[in-house]
Amino acid sequence: MVGYEALARGPQGCGLERPDVLFAVARRERRVAELDRACQAAAISGATACRMAEPWTLFVNVEPETAYEAFRPGRGPGSFDFAADPGNGALRIVVELTERALTRDPTQLLQLVARIRSRAWGIALDDVGADRDSLALLPLLRPDVIKLDLRLIQQRPSADIAEIVSAVNAEAERSGTAVLAEGIENEEHLAVARGLGATLGQGWMLGRPGPLPSRLPTLRGGRVAIAPRGDQVRHDSPFAMGAARIAPRAARKTLLIEISKHLERQAMRSGEATVILAAFQDARFFTPETRRRYTDLTRTAAFVGALGRDMPAAPMPGVRGGVLEPSDPLLGEWDIAVIGPHFAATLVARDLGDHGPDAERRFEYVLSHDRETAIAVATTLISRIWPEPSVPDVPTPACT
Repeated sequence: MVGYEALARGPQGCGLERPDVLFAVARRERRVAELDRACQAAAISGATACRMAEPWTLFVNVEPETAYEAFRPGRGPGSFDFAADPGNGALRIVVELTERALTRDPTQLLQLVARIRSRAWGIALDDVGADRDSLALLPLLRPDVIKLDLRLIQQRPSADIAEIVSAVNAEAERSGTAVLAEGIENEEHLAVARGLGATLGQGWMLGRPGPLPSRLPTLRGGRVAIAPRGDQVRHDSPFAMGAARIAPRAARKTLLIEISKHLERQAMRSGEATVILAAFQDARFFTPETRRRYTDLTRTAAFVGALGRDMPAAPMPGVRGGVLEPSDPLLGEWDIAVIGPHFAATLVARDLGDHGPDAERRFEYVLSHDRETAIAVATTLISRIWPEPSVPDVPTPACT
């Protein structure tokens, strides 16, 4: 035993006892924030009551809609402040985020992660493998724990599972992230989990849901590692990032177009767990031909983003937009970043201000296949992507 996860349950004997049903109804009734705060308060008070502290770790789930608010300081009287000191200052927490949180509002997500890490708390990415978006954003979030969806443990091996496991293990090898397998219910599941590279596990074979013990046992394993990851909210100039590492070269736009197309083809070959982001200076440079290529990219990549002046929030189906403000340094740049589980590259270019035919314009540019540089560029680009348009919920009556 190295830690506990706080689990929510509704009233016994009611249709709302299951947490998925409970939260679905709360979401429809627009009371999910209230419910989530109650769950967080119960988790913290329960852990504090049994004097949980170092080296034990408490895993706490946070709903995507309320996560950012939960960590906003100074939220006012009468509300539970998840970011407040729980009492003795020694409670060690890993916050679990689900794939639903990843692509809805990338800018807010990165700010949330920065706030959580400012408290020296950890990040766990839950249900990895249930949705390809969770795999694609692993390199940008750099979680401390990757929690494998239980289907990977309980289903027969397949090409799909092999692709997920390969991507997870690649990230774990690069970043030192711990892999946790969920759904371990018997010896066969345990063997599969170990075979997939998991060093942590959860499931009924290891411990069934129940109240915390009044006194925690002595920790016999190593504690869950939480590494300082730094601030991942970036608004830097991608060209400046690239130029700090490689001396820029000058070329005309015709060459950069072909390099961009090459990176797009690499993105299509990199599998479904791929992110591709591009800044076009202005929406008018997102031409019909470019739109056709990006339509193809949306069929293979998990996340596709396009930025520029006057760029719509949704430039086309499957493409997320980012509008560049007049003061944004990206207005003078042409940037593209591709991040896949086994491939990463970035092209960053700065407009030299030539007049004349558009195709003959010259740029200073850097082409880098260094993964850390590509991730830094992708992070600053995704920080400018607009939130996903919300679809109104239809209220339904709750169980009484």
